Amino acid sequence: MDRRDALAALLTEQDIKTLRHLVNEGMGENTLRALTSDLAYLEAWSLAATGTFLPWPAPEALLLKFVAHHLWQPDQREIDPDHGMPANVEQSLRTQGFLRSPGPHAPDTVRRRLATWSTLTKWRGLQGVFASLALKSALRLAVRATPRPRKRKSAKAVTGDILSKLLAACRSDSLRDRRDRAILMVAFASGGRRRSEIAGLRLEQLQAEEPIPVDGAPPLPSLAIHLGRTKTSRADNDEVVYLSGRPVDALNAWLTAAKIEKGSVFRAIDRWGNLSPRPLDPKAVTDIVKQRAAMAGLDPREFSAHGLRSGYLTEAANRGIPLPEAMEQSRHRSVQQASEYYNSATRRSGRAARLME
Repeated sequence: MDRRDALAALLTEQDIKTLRHLVNEGMGENTLRALTSDLAYLEAWSLAATGTFLPWPAPEALLLKFVAHHLWQPDQREIDPDHGMPANVEQSLRTQGFLRSPGPHAPDTVRRRLATWSTLTKWRGLQGVFASLALKSALRLAVRATPRPRKRKSAKAVTGDILSKLLAACRSDSLRDRRDRAILMVAFASGGRRRSEIAGLRLEQLQAEEPIPVDGAPPLPSLAIHLGRTKTSRADNDEVVYLSGRPVDALNAWLTAAKIEKGSVFRAIDRWGNLSPRPLDPKAVTDIVKQRAAMAGLDPREFSAHGLRSGYLTEAANRGIPLPEAMEQSRHRSVQQASEYYNSATRRSGRAARLME
């Protein structure tokens, strides 16, 4: 309370408004949405499990209870019905729509929500016990005791052959087909851009580059995309990726047909073919991938926008492009994360997997 009173005396309403805006802009819409979602879940769980709102700071026992309620063994529950999250707590969360899938939580989800809890505690100027040895040990052992295969965001990677089928489904010169063709080609060729980056792309981020000379053929058009701050980059970094050839042609064809001279590059199109002035919703990128997959005779449930990102690295591995070079375009910071897609492709077709061919 002393700290709150001191801040109240120093900060005006305009100061607080400015700081709130900076937090929202600096953090990013997706991160802020995740924090809000996690806080809502934590509050709902605390009410269901203890009958009270979240205490700030949370005692170590409550953090351990959270781990016990969310990381448990299905086999043990068949023997002991009280194992894991109590039935009344689970039913309360399901009724409110906070729980949908059966079984324990994914370890990454538990870690993320604990991290959110810790962040919100620090924002309140309080000292939590999230680094306690007891919590770290309980979390590590609980994850080890409840193995759960990690599911990819997209069941199948959109590799070059699949991308060709999706593009073939955009065969007409209609405004919608031109837009979807440009989205698919730009998202893939720019390193597998995230759906939020594609949906939020603005004309001001595009910069024409000198054409690339090719022996015995016309030079390839070239374009730089200034991504600015991304999910994995620092706020002061200007991430840049490059496009050349067909993706640049497809993008220019869309911009010309849609008569876009400023603002958002990719926009919604209504049923009458009217173009919206507002940017495309990130979820619409996944919808476009699924729709084009269905039109190409593929199972849309197996594809999402993230398949373009994993597909880029998989295709790079299939073509023998070195991982560091592929990461320069995909802008992955973690070699371990990028290599999950890259190595899967090389291992599957490598000699070690073909000893008995």
